[in-house]
Amino acid sequence: MPSNPSSINPHLIAPLRGLRPAPGRAADIAAPPYDVLSSDEARQRAAAKPWSFLHISKPEIDLPIGTDPYSPAVYAMAASNLGKMLDAGVLLRDDAPCYYIYRLTMGQHVQTGLVATASVADYNSNRIRKHEFTRPDKEDDRVRQIEALNAQTGPVLLAYPSSTTADELIAHAAKGTPEADVTADDGIRHEIWVVRDAATIDALTHTFDAMEALYIADGHHRSAAASRVAAARRQEGLTLASDTFLTVIFPHHQMKILDYNRVVKDLNGLEKSALVTRLGSAFTVEESTTPASPSRPGEFGMYLAGQWYRLTIHAQLIPADPVASLDVSLLSDHLLDPILGITDLRRDKRIDFVGGIRGLAELEKRVDSGEMAAAFALFPTSMQQLMNVADSNQIMPPKSTWFEPKLADGLVSHVLD
Repeated sequence: MPSNPSSINPHLIAPLRGLRPAPGRAADIAAPPYDVLSSDEARQRAAAKPWSFLHISKPEIDLPIGTDPYSPAVYAMAASNLGKMLDAGVLLRDDAPCYYIYRLTMGQHVQTGLVATASVADYNSNRIRKHEFTRPDKEDDRVRQIEALNAQTGPVLLAYPSSTTADELIAHAAKGTPEADVTADDGIRHEIWVVRDAATIDALTHTFDAMEALYIADGHHRSAAASRVAAARRQEGLTLASDTFLTVIFPHHQMKILDYNRVVKDLNGLEKSALVTRLGSAFTVEESTTPASPSRPGEFGMYLAGQWYRLTIHAQLIPADPVASLDVSLLSDHLLDPILGITDLRRDKRIDFVGGIRGLAELEKRVDSGEMAAAFALFPTSMQQLMNVADSNQIMPPKSTWFEPKLADGLVSHVLD
């Protein structure tokens, strides 16, 4: 009979026997997350880098160009490449369960968190809270990847509510020389410390046990896939490590969300002057001589026909609801939908999305080239807003958050045995 998962995994988080780069190999292995590169980009990044983790996370790069990235051969190639890295000794597994401290540095921004496994049971019960819908095809892909490797290789990005105790334990463990220290091509520094001390491991476990909830920031498909794998293995009478999933957990106040901007292909048949006039029903509209970067919630930048405008939503139009009050919702509800006729952000081909890491110059470029008719710059969603939505069991609109800096794949993986 299958075991009760709570008896196997009684804690919110647990240490793991991490699969990690051998000493001196972290720079050879660390790679961008699998879902931020196209197959062509991954192939270029991994050229002349035989130990790049892209050979595991994007294994189609080792098959003929044009190979379906969801074909069985791709998952088989991932398993083969992992086996080669293990045989060559470039990846090693810790002998005993550990926690790991993961520090990200992007310019002046620094965030330090904990690599751990999180409870699938707590994910299923919504103690680990969600704010996005998932797509079955993307879940299926992650399920096949986990099963092919018998490992979780892409960590889920989680946030924990401010906890002085957790912050201090993590900061104390991140002392001395890190066991991995890699500065990636994009200038982001990734540092890993290993926490082997039993007392510190116990203190971290119980500190997180006392938390009411954790919050998924990025990785909804990875966590959903882990839940599916765990359920399937419980049906087979297996639990153990499959009842947990790989995470990196940062304090919510350290996490950085950038703006997630919108560009549209046409003005829904309107002339520029007619559009600006119609905006007056919901926004105060002002021309700007410089790129209109929003300085606060409820303020938007619009780039149209070589001119920037600053749009400020009328205060009485901002509701109390945690989803409807998001800037991404306000823009949709009072501009994209009623004026431009864009009602489905997931499927409408007239709209595209630009991460704030690209800057407002990218918005100008997309419009000035003639590819797009207008661009809209948004104020970033806050972590508190994300947590409020998750606490209310609601779902954010698509493309509401863009987290930077990104985690690297390959620095710590979770083997399911």
